[in-house]
Amino acid sequence: MLSCLKEEMPPQELTRRLATVITHVDEIMQQEVRPLMAVEIIEQLHRQFAILSGGRGEDGAPIITFPEFSGFKHIPDEDFLNVMTYLTSIPSVEAASIGFVVVIDRRRDKWSSVKASLTRIAVAFPGNLQLIFILRPSRFIQRTFTDIGIKYYQNEFKTKVPIIMVNSVSDLHGYIDKSQLTRELGGTLEYRHGQWVNHRTAIENFALTLKTTAQMLQTFGACLATTELPRSMLSTEDLLMSHTRQRDKLQDELKLLGKQGTTLLSCVQEPATKYPNSKLNLNQFENVTTMERLLVQLDETEKAFSQFWSEHHLKLNQCLQLQHFEHDFCKAKLALDNLLEEQAEFTGIGDSVMHVEQLLKEHKKLEEKSQEPLEKAQLLALIGDRLIQSHHYAADAIRPRCVELRHLCDDFINGNKKKWDILGKSLEFHRQLDKVSQWCEAGIYLLASQAVDKCQSREGVDIALNDIATFLGTVKEYPLLSPKEFYNEFELLLTLDAKAKAQKVLQRLDDVQEIFHKRQVSLMKLAAKQTRPVQPVAPHPESSPKWMSSKTSQPSTLVPLAHPLRTSEEPYTETELNSRGKEDDETKFEVKNEEIFESCHERRNLELEQQARLRDLSPRRYSSQYFK
Repeated sequence: MLSCLKEEMPPQELTRRLATVITHVDEIMQQEVRPLMAVEIIEQLHRQFAILSGGRGEDGAPIITFPEFSGFKHIPDEDFLNVMTYLTSIPSVEAASIGFVVVIDRRRDKWSSVKASLTRIAVAFPGNLQLIFILRPSRFIQRTFTDIGIKYYQNEFKTKVPIIMVNSVSDLHGYIDKSQLTRELGGTLEYRHGQWVNHRTAIENFALTLKTTAQMLQTFGACLATTELPRSMLSTEDLLMSHTRQRDKLQDELKLLGKQGTTLLSCVQEPATKYPNSKLNLNQFENVTTMERLLVQLDETEKAFSQFWSEHHLKLNQCLQLQHFEHDFCKAKLALDNLLEEQAEFTGIGDSVMHVEQLLKEHKKLEEKSQEPLEKAQLLALIGDRLIQSHHYAADAIRPRCVELRHLCDDFINGNKKKWDILGKSLEFHRQLDKVSQWCEAGIYLLASQAVDKCQSREGVDIALNDIATFLGTVKEYPLLSPKEFYNEFELLLTLDAKAKAQKVLQRLDDVQEIFHKRQVSLMKLAAKQTRPVQPVAPHPESSPKWMSSKTSQPSTLVPLAHPLRTSEEPYTETELNSRGKEDDETKFEVKNEEIFESCHERRNLELEQQARLRDLSPRRYSSQYFK
């Protein structure tokens, strides 16, 4: 039995496809340029000292805004760097390559705050700066300090990025379209920082979960591929159940992840779906695009794992099916082998009608006993055919099993048919012999019952001949075959014993037929003699037997009468009844009896003629001759 699986989709293919998913997730989330996640700097982001509102400059450069924040100078350098690194990693690589536009709102602050902001940006800004806009402090003195500071200390900022000082948001609108600025800067761009942080956190968590799930599926697939399949059905069933439970758990996680992704996508799209006239800003649009791309990767993950599991589960089921098939095959083959062995021991063909009928009953029992094993074997062969048609991985191992089962069934069925034919022939053979024997016995009885005394007259002879003709006519009721036809029909059954029995019965048939022929000839001779006229002679007184001497008055002394055949009135002796039990002795006796029957008739005729001649002699002639 095959004990290994040949996966249509090998685990290497599953690993490759899931590795591609992981790579795409990293690319979507730009993990190469984004070493941080929102959840890691959630507190710093919530402080809102810098935001990525989603606005764009005229050339599509992303805008980072530094809102008014009184404690800006107290922000730790690490927190500032982390937030800047995170914000600059969110826009696409194409957008980030254009460069960032920075807008610093310090209308309510001092020159010292402006200076600190510029210094930090110059030192720790991780992206490509294109332009810096500064909204001057609104108070006159601070505005003056700012103008002088920018003029005399610009070189200290260590940056060659242009810095544009604007007095109001109206001046800023001359550089940046209002639709790309938040309401705090006099623009129309809808931006809710808390919502943005929540969306970013949720999207990143979703991406991380998707990546982790793909890695889990990789591990699970490798585990399944390296599992050695057991050889017992119970162990295979346990393994199948264990793998199925693990798969169901992972499948539930994938379904839950899919629901979460769909819900998150709906939340990101809410402004556009809730207010049909509103449009998504670039931040929201990028979030929607990111979620759609992540959901595509989730779908690919589900497809890859579903295909792998479907084929793995199919192979496990096929392995279990094969084990069931092998187990049932062994049982079916053993049952058929036992039946064939029992059939092979059934060699007798019977030596009599009663014996053959008993053998037929035993054969019928064997046939009834074989019905269930034959049906099970034939059904198992059909199951094997269905497994082959379903492209079972072990089709080459199943096919010869089906052939063997059908071969064994055919052998038994054909053997049974042959046995039925042989026993049927044997029954007919013995019935034919019994019919012959019965016919012979009836013929012998008929011949033995024909008394000699009753055949002295023409009427008696005619009755005897008519009885013989009537009996010989009964041959039509017994479709007896000629010896040649008999041997041709039953040649296959003629064992030494059967052949000896058949020869004995057929020889007896020939003997009886010969006896009938001789009896018919004898009776016909009698009939012919009785038709010749005898001249009547009137007796003389002298011819009376009382005048005869004792010697001449006993004609029997001249031709003694002997009657070895019994008359119809004479019963059989005990010795003769015993001899009738022996067929050969009976036949020989009848042949001899027939010879005696014919001899007796001839002697009786001779005696009658002599008596007639004696009656013709007168007393005088008789006396003269006597006294000479």
